[in-house]
Amino acid sequence: MKYCDFNGCSNKLRKGRYCEDHKSNKKKAKPKKSIYHNSNKQFYNSDVWKHMRSVIYQREKGRCQRCKKFVFGKQAQVHHVVPIKENPLLKLEPNNLKLLCPECHMFEENKTEKDKIFPSYFKK
Repeated sequence: MKYCDFNGCSNKLRKGRYCEDHKSNKKKAKPKKSIYHNSNKQFYNSDVWKHMRSVIYQREKGRCQRCKKFVFGKQAQVHHVVPIKENPLLKLEPNNLKLLCPECHMFEENKTEKDKIFPSYFKK
């Protein structure tokens, strides 16, 4: 026999982690929120996107367009300046794509409207 895992409970159990009094108080895990748009997953796995990604990598010579450091392999991320959800017609437009390192990509993805209007104040 063991004690209930609830903090301070002295009830003994034959099996399980919580006694009957504390089973309902157990915190339920929240589903993780993905920052990526799952609706575009099929597009990102397509041969057309993989080819365009390599074209952008070669055009930028493997350098992040924000901090200018060299990025290689999966670290190299291609960013849509105008997101696909705003204008799907630009998803393969080379002028809408730029190569970024993971840190700069997160910065670009989390920009607010104010940052987009006044970019010189918020540069790295």
